[in-house]
Amino acid sequence: MADFNEKFNEFNNTPDTTAEYDQNDIQQNKVMAILAYLSWLVLVPIFAAKESKFARFHANQGIVLAIAEIICWVALGILGNLPFIGWIFSIMDGMFSLVCLIFAVIGIMNAANGKAKELPLLGHFKILK
Repeated sequence: MADFNEKFNEFNNTPDTTAEYDQNDIQQNKVMAILAYLSWLVLVPIFAAKESKFARFHANQGIVLAIAEIICWVALGILGNLPFIGWIFSIMDGMFSLVCLIFAVIGIMNAANGKAKELPLLGHFKILK
């Protein structure tokens, strides 16, 4: 189990920019930041917390995750219909869904703990400024 924790911590070792954010902003907008990781609810902090840098940071993370999900689900859905090998892509679709859920949980935990920490693999992409 210690090996798993070590590997997970290494995987989740992403830039943490929490120090750049106002603590009042963080405390007031944690719920908005959490909503950013719940699929289409990412639109709530984008429109309702426009002035919050903390909520916008997490909204960016959430929208990048949502876009990655859509692209992969479409691609895997198409490939899943291929004769003979489509079942492989169907299995990959299920595994990808689990990975997306894990990323969302990581983002929610960061937001709930008041951290502005990037998601693994996807967090460095910036859509919202």
